[in-house]
Amino acid sequence: MFQNIEAVIFDLDGTLVDSMWMWKAIDIEFLAKYNIEIPEGLQANIEGMSFSETADYFKEYFRLEQSVDEIKQIWNEMAYEKYAKEVPLKPGVLDLLNLLREKNIKTGIATSNSKELLDTALHCLNIKDYFDEVHTACEVEKGKPAPDIYLHVAERLNTDPGKCLVFEDVTMGIMAGKNAGMRVCAVQDDYSRKEEARKREMADYFLETYEAMDWKGLGLE
Repeated sequence: MFQNIEAVIFDLDGTLVDSMWMWKAIDIEFLAKYNIEIPEGLQANIEGMSFSETADYFKEYFRLEQSVDEIKQIWNEMAYEKYAKEVPLKPGVLDLLNLLREKNIKTGIATSNSKELLDTALHCLNIKDYFDEVHTACEVEKGKPAPDIYLHVAERLNTDPGKCLVFEDVTMGIMAGKNAGMRVCAVQDDYSRKEEARKREMADYFLETYEAMDWKGLGLE
C-alpha cells in the first residue's frame, strides 16, 4: 500500500473522525425551522459537495431567503458543540498518524467540511500538528468527485499526485482521489455501509478498521 508513497491525504468526516452520524440530524433540524421535511435522497444528492456548494444547493432547492454565508454560519453554530465535545477520532487513527510521522511521510487533509469545523475538530482532538497541510473544498473551484481539492493539497505538499495515497469513506471522495491520479484506500463507515461493495470495487484498498491493520506489513517499516 505504501510502496512509492511520499504523502498521505485524508478526508475528515467518516475517515479520520466518526462524525457522519450527525449531519442528517442537522439537516432535519435545520429544515424543520422552515417547516420543510427532509426529502428522500438528499444526502446522496449533496455527497462530496463543498460546504459552500451544499449551502448554495440548499438555498436554491429549498428557496431559502438566507444568503449562502448565513446558511453556512447557521450550520457551523449547530455543529460546533458536537465537533468540540462529541466527535471522536476513529479507533486506531492515532497509531497510523504516529507511524507516518516517524517515517517522514507527508500528510494532509482534504475535506468538504467548513474551515471552522475542521479547525475545531483538529484542535479539540489535539491532532493538528500531525498534518503538514489542511484544506477544504471551498478553497478550490469544484468539490468532490472533481479532483480539485486533492490536487490542491498535493501541490501544497509539493508531491506528485501519483505518489499520494488517499483515505476516503464515501464514493464521491473515492472518485475524487482516483480522478486526481492517486491511489485510494476506502474506509468503512456505518453511514456508507450500504455502499461497501461499490467502495471496494472503486478503491485500490479497503479498510475495515484502522485497528485491524498491520501497517508495518503494508510498507510502513
